Amino acid sequence: IESNLRKDMATIESNLRKDMATIESNLRKDMATIESNLRKDMAIIESNLKRDIKELESNLKRDIKELESNLKRDIKELDTKTETRFKELELRMVIKMGAMILGGIGLLFGLMHAWPLPVQYVPFPATQEKNMPAPPLPLAPSAPATVPATR
Repeated sequence: IESNLRKDMATIESNLRKDMATIESNLRKDMATIESNLRKDMAIIESNLKRDIKELESNLKRDIKELESNLKRDIKELDTKTETRFKELELRMVIKMGAMILGGIGLLFGLMHAWPLPVQYVPFPATQEKNMPAPPLPLAPSAPATVPATR
């Protein structure tokens, strides 16, 4: 009985070893197919990711260009607005300065009429004098002309 048991045990052990070797080879094959499938899937995912990254980069470049053009347009609008505001401010300043100058002149004229100068210059009328003949002087034939003495 013992020898039969040992034979049966040896047979069972050899069968188990064969089954284990078969299972191990099947597992290795399955692992190899799974690994190759994983590599294929990873390659597909990597190519998809690269494509998506390129799309995102092109979209980002397009968006950046659009933003730059919008910024340039906005800056030009702001420049024209500030230039217009400066022109308006300059015009208002000129008007105010003119009003102040006119007010000062009006004040001077008002003061001149309120307190006139004590001696005013009155110009003579611009009439032309007529040339009149000078009266003839009587000449003494032998007597020299006398000039009155001045003090």
